[in-house]
Amino acid sequence: MRIPVLSILFSLIAPAAFALSCMPHDVAQVYREAADSETRYFVVLGELTFDKRKLPVTDWDKQMDTPPDTRIPARITGKSLGADGFQKAFDGQITLNAQCFGPWCASAVSGARYLAFVNADSRELVVTPCGGFGFANPSNEVIDTVLQCHRGGACEPVMR
Repeated sequence: MRIPVLSILFSLIAPAAFALSCMPHDVAQVYREAADSETRYFVVLGELTFDKRKLPVTDWDKQMDTPPDTRIPARITGKSLGADGFQKAFDGQITLNAQCFGPWCASAVSGARYLAFVNADSRELVVTPCGGFGFANPSNEVIDTVLQCHRGGACEPVMR
């Protein structure tokens, strides 16, 4: 039995059609989303630590069993954002919520420097496969953008 070439091509290309497509992870967009939300957030620049063994891992044979939320006890130590920038010492327990969108799961790095938008009521930092509310190893440009947004300057998302 001969398999048509078109069928072979489709079988090679089709899985890519189901790949996760994300908008660029933009700190101005995240800042605006947090500022416009009814939920209160605090912003911390510091070291995030947690047990990386607790991060979700997709079992590709049972993709539908991947939980949408994996909450992991974490600590962030650094400086919180205030009127004068990142000046106030912060050292606190939070919950890292590593979310999955189907089989695609968020990643986070324990021991890395993070710019974190933490829900003030639940003390939860949500990271998603598309970024979420955490920025690992933020560049000076990312930090400057947050400061500019916080001071009432231009805070427009950059489309890349």
